[in-house]
Amino acid sequence: MNDVIRLKDQYYILASSSLADGRTEVLKQGETFAVFDRYGDIHQVLPGPQGLYHEGTRFLSKLELSLGAQRPLLLSAMVKENNALVRIDLTNPDLTDGQRPVPRGTLHLCRTRFLWQGTCYERIQVHNYGDRKFPLLLTIVLDTDFADLFEARGHQRPRRGRRLNTIRSKTGLVFGYKGLDETLRRAAVRCSPAPKRVMLDGLRIEANIPPHADMTWEISIACEIKQRRSQVFLSYDRAQLDADRALQRAKASDAHVYTSNEQFNHWLNRSIADLHMLISKTPEGLYPYAGVPWFSVPFGRDGIITALQLLWVNPALARGVLAFLAATQATENRPEQDAEVGKILHETRQGEMAALGEIPFGKYYGSVDATPLFIVLAGAYYERSADRRFLETLWPHIQLALQWIDQYGDPTGMGFTTYARRTDKGLVHQGWKDSHDAIFHADGTAAEGPIALCEVQAYVYQAKRTAADLARLLGDIDQADRLLKEADALRERFEQAFWCEELDLYALAVDGRRRPCRVRSSNVGHCLYGGIAGDERGARAARALLSEEFFSGWGIRTIATSEARYNPMSYHNGSVWPHDNAIIAAGMASYSYKQGAMKVLTGIFDASLFLELHRLPELLCGFARRAGESPTLYPTACSPQAWAAGTGFLLLQACLGLRIDAPHRLVSFVRPVLPPFLERVEIRNLSVGTARLDLVLDRHEDEVALRVARRTGEVEVVITI
Repeated sequence: MNDVIRLKDQYYILASSSLADGRTEVLKQGETFAVFDRYGDIHQVLPGPQGLYHEGTRFLSKLELSLGAQRPLLLSAMVKENNALVRIDLTNPDLTDGQRPVPRGTLHLCRTRFLWQGTCYERIQVHNYGDRKFPLLLTIVLDTDFADLFEARGHQRPRRGRRLNTIRSKTGLVFGYKGLDETLRRAAVRCSPAPKRVMLDGLRIEANIPPHADMTWEISIACEIKQRRSQVFLSYDRAQLDADRALQRAKASDAHVYTSNEQFNHWLNRSIADLHMLISKTPEGLYPYAGVPWFSVPFGRDGIITALQLLWVNPALARGVLAFLAATQATENRPEQDAEVGKILHETRQGEMAALGEIPFGKYYGSVDATPLFIVLAGAYYERSADRRFLETLWPHIQLALQWIDQYGDPTGMGFTTYARRTDKGLVHQGWKDSHDAIFHADGTAAEGPIALCEVQAYVYQAKRTAADLARLLGDIDQADRLLKEADALRERFEQAFWCEELDLYALAVDGRRRPCRVRSSNVGHCLYGGIAGDERGARAARALLSEEFFSGWGIRTIATSEARYNPMSYHNGSVWPHDNAIIAAGMASYSYKQGAMKVLTGIFDASLFLELHRLPELLCGFARRAGESPTLYPTACSPQAWAAGTGFLLLQACLGLRIDAPHRLVSFVRPVLPPFLERVEIRNLSVGTARLDLVLDRHEDEVALRVARRTGEVEVVITI
């Protein structure tokens, strides 16, 4: 049975592929990621996520370790706090050594595994705690299907490439595949010391382990593409040293958060570790890939929002995102990719199916919101960094993005930025809620395109105001004035067309017949973030979003429980998305509703306490919180996922009212608040240009006191009560 079907040209993941059924472990580094079970094994199940993947292809679909003829017993499995390494402890079941019984627990097998530069490194260490020599037999069965990522998700292809003969040597074997794209892919397996026997389907290791002694084997699986062989063979220790040093360098410029609440610290530590795992280095700079397993590629919208969430922690990520999206900005109209001049990328994928055009996502531009958000991020990055030279290189791309908004964003003259796909292989809905049933009217009927989403108008309003500031900075006063007038006019049209007095909220959308979708949705919270809502209506909307119909106790649902399509187990129609909540909380704070932001922070943090590794997934089911019970997991949610991992940092920023104005060397805290479970927050190594700050914020009943613990360089710190 397939776990993924196509419904109205959309990919739909069936519930039978639930990631909540069997716990898995995940590693990612660069263009490589791995999903395996808690024993460290990979099982050949199609469709399903387990495997070793590189550049959109599964290079290993089976890796099963046996002790004798049996599977070892699991003791524990844990991911190192920095996400760089997985350790799995196993022991033997009851065995015989050919003469006498060997009770379980005599042998300890420790498997450690990490990824580095397209290679999976594993060390297997076996210790004999018995009082006599043990004849060890380990069998490692290996195989690969070289499945494209979409095949692993369940897509059926009429034709595939050719599997090559497996090559054996004394130390390992090489699996090969020549795709229909004429690309040669190899998985090269090496074992040191050499195994007793190399088979076409794996390795056989034999040894006699003395009592109270141990023996070690190191196995590497290198993912090779085209004629390029992997780099010079690295030992396990050398590769681990290189990987650790690279991670330390990547974290060196981050601001660090320490609080009086250890559980909160664990949550943020796991979040920043997840983000560093998901960040890949592109030719243009750093980019956070959206999520593992199905979205371990650059997504425009996801990358922008993640960069905004982490902007105060480290602006380098935003710079990389902006540079990458500028480099991939559409320069021609290509309907088969939903591409138009100036439009910002939705996603880009590698792999055989993308290369052949079997899926439209090699470079795909079906996002209506990524383009205005690109401008928003550009302005926010400049304010955070004062990097004028980079801004000047971005300015032509910002101008192109503005041109797209004006020329292509409103093809029917509605006065709003709309979307309607141009290829039947593309996404029907092109906002962040992009499932096929996400945009509808009050009676549940689907909205007809072209569709103007409420939050997209907020992004465009914010983008034009941001671009006006940048134009003024660069000396174009006329364009700055024109953009401000356009933003003000958009705000007036928005208030007239979207406000629904009977809902006490803005409509979810306006459809192609100019009818508002009178649905109470979380999208309205993004209107607060973008600042398009009027002060009085914005305040009303902020409070409505925390009503019982919206707030589950864990967070704000995507739609209210009273809506026709509400379903707490749906993807976009009643679930709770952490990133959505963070944006809403930031919007609430900007409308001076700090208590609302603090309530959202509390709910999301409480949810993290029940989750493995304190790791927030892409989304949770929207069931109401029940005393003493955990939140309900969504069966196919990505975990880790970039904008879920960034949630805690934006929530904390919203509560603290933290703003960094690098051009004026100013750090300000506007009416900061902290929940009762956070008595103290310390921010260390906060950079403002070349200056560095360590700050301490202490909660005193309903007030927060600020102290500068360390300051190097010229920067002012103020607090506004």
